[in-house]
Amino acid sequence: MSISANWNYPAPIRFGAGRINEIADACATAGMKRPLLVTDRGLANLPITQNVLDLLDGAGLGRAMFAEVDPNPSDINLEAGVKVYIEGDHDGVIAFGGGSGLDLGKVIAFQARQTRPVWDFEDIGDWWTRADADAIAPIIAVPTTAGTGSEVGRAGVLTNSENHVKKIIFHPKIMPSVVICDPELTVGMPQVITVGTGLDAFIHCLEAFSSPFYHPMSQGIALEGMRLVKENLPKVYTDPNDIEARGHMMSAAAMGATAFQKGLGAMHALSHPVGAVYNTHHGMTNAVVMPAVLKFNRPAIEDRIAAAAAYMGIEGGFDGFFDYVLKTRSDLGVPETLSGLGVDGGRIDELAQMAVDDPSAGGNPVELTLDAAKALYGDCI
Repeated sequence: MSISANWNYPAPIRFGAGRINEIADACATAGMKRPLLVTDRGLANLPITQNVLDLLDGAGLGRAMFAEVDPNPSDINLEAGVKVYIEGDHDGVIAFGGGSGLDLGKVIAFQARQTRPVWDFEDIGDWWTRADADAIAPIIAVPTTAGTGSEVGRAGVLTNSENHVKKIIFHPKIMPSVVICDPELTVGMPQVITVGTGLDAFIHCLEAFSSPFYHPMSQGIALEGMRLVKENLPKVYTDPNDIEARGHMMSAAAMGATAFQKGLGAMHALSHPVGAVYNTHHGMTNAVVMPAVLKFNRPAIEDRIAAAAAYMGIEGGFDGFFDYVLKTRSDLGVPETLSGLGVDGGRIDELAQMAVDDPSAGGNPVELTLDAAKALYGDCI
């Protein structure tokens, strides 16, 4: 890959193929001498993960790892990770992997030395000020997927194991001190994960772009992020070894997470409960509900989507964009309905209430009422 760059927005980012080799220097920059690498079970024994542990060990930083991370990480995972962190006397976290490993790693670094329960720091009003900011450990984020963009976020999503509700834990210091975006780390992803995470990045941008709130910077970032996904996701689907396209997808993922400070919407509001209750893949769930929500939002976003379509080289305004979404889903093997992800229709009332209560619902351009949420789930299942 010919592109290599250092960026400082929204976090210090080292971007380029092979830059994982700078992990020890990144630890020095972040002030870590005894880092804990947090990742998920599927990555724990893979060569890319073992290579990072070798690099750390070779630099005298140990090779400590915590990998008890579920696809939708919970407070149970957090408690176990904090225990390992405290017992190992670690002084920082390397969050390594997809959204689950990144989110849980960040929340472990945040929560390990706090004295209040993690739910006291949900992203509500100024609840984040309850935290002891000085107790938050430094974080290095290393994404191995191109989807959530959690590497450039100030929050982590955590599922409450008792009521199966996803909560957003927020604090400004959850933003990583250093980010390493190395597209070579994404080459070995299974094709279904490449698709799910790639469409998650697209939907982050789409919902941010559609949000009614005023944030021109996020609007521009979201627009270009959608274009990058349109141009490059089919390339990595066809040729997983296309490092240039992989790099552009990593950029789009970070752009989506940067843009959605403008807001998300009903796609995420519907997806979060399904993931929490049925343990579905977040990005793939978003992709399934995307067409139904687009139709629901059409009265408020038709002209805006037509402008985005023109920028992306899609003819036909909103209808052309909608047809592009349907064709892309089909070409990439996305199920047409939630039943294809193992979701049944028996809990629609419960899911709908959770969707309306989800923080993402407030950013939807059309009000997501309880009846609307039930109807949307009905259309998607």
